[in-house]
Amino acid sequence: MEMDPGTFDKQTLKQFLGLGVNRVSLGVQSFNEDFLKACGRSHGLQDVYEALDIITGLNVSNWSLDLISSLPHQTLEHWEECLREAIGLSPAHVSVYDLQIEEGTKFGVWYKPGHHPLPDEDKSASFYRLASSLLREAGYEHYEISNYAKPGFQCRHNMVYWKNQPYYGFGLGATSYFNGKRFSRPRKLKGYADFVELCINQSSDNFSANEEYLSFYSNTVESVEDRVCDTIMLSLRLASGLNLNELSKNFGHELRVHICKSFLPFINSGHAVAVDSKFKTVPPDTFSTALSEQSASKVLKDVIFIRLTDPDGFLLSNEIISSLFTDLPIK
Repeated sequence: MEMDPGTFDKQTLKQFLGLGVNRVSLGVQSFNEDFLKACGRSHGLQDVYEALDIITGLNVSNWSLDLISSLPHQTLEHWEECLREAIGLSPAHVSVYDLQIEEGTKFGVWYKPGHHPLPDEDKSASFYRLASSLLREAGYEHYEISNYAKPGFQCRHNMVYWKNQPYYGFGLGATSYFNGKRFSRPRKLKGYADFVELCINQSSDNFSANEEYLSFYSNTVESVEDRVCDTIMLSLRLASGLNLNELSKNFGHELRVHICKSFLPFINSGHAVAVDSKFKTVPPDTFSTALSEQSASKVLKDVIFIRLTDPDGFLLSNEIISSLFTDLPIK
């Protein structure tokens, strides 16, 4: 369950735990009072520590905290203090996000990306590198582009999303994915109440196929190109990277070879690496030679994963993924 400081007390959390909640994700964002105000948070630093006392007091060992970098007026020194405070609290999991400015929001009116007092791209990259360095040194695995975990505490439900596996979502506007389709539940309370009422009144035998039931959903059927793009984009968020065996199994060997060729410039630049079946890095020269042969060589067949490097590959992930999408042979 995601919870924000100042929105719950000990009794509330105790009741949630009694209902089966076994993990708490706490939206801390910063350990600096001024930065909490700058990013529009409703809670203060006292709320943060009170929330942490509640969580630890109820012996919740599986808890995560969220942090945001690139806040207005934030320096590298400020960010290091925040990271070290988080590490000292020893959460099982840490999520680190770079501030994103959305047009049409109050924050988007107040600030413009790259304009003072917001850090520029180079400084934001420095924030990312520092987080990767300090958290890994403290024993956290950088298992996903924005997430770090102690061994055994990777976020299981998010791993389902990043591996593009099916899931059900419940609640207003919740999205589900199954049978190659994405479904969104009603976003407004009245529509959702009508949807729930219909579910109650339908028998389990026919309600999933009922047209009236499905009319409450907005749904899209994914094309092959959509599935390929989702697989590439989501897999490259993970430290393990893109599984080429799975890619071949689902979309064919020719796409596997094409993707390998598209990755070659990034492997040569050090932003990506190829990994073989023994989890050893394939040297760029060996990888390049295998691609130059007219038929795929054993070396190429033995490449099981292609992953982005940490931190430089992750930092360039949007550009790399965009390049791969532009070059896809599936239209």
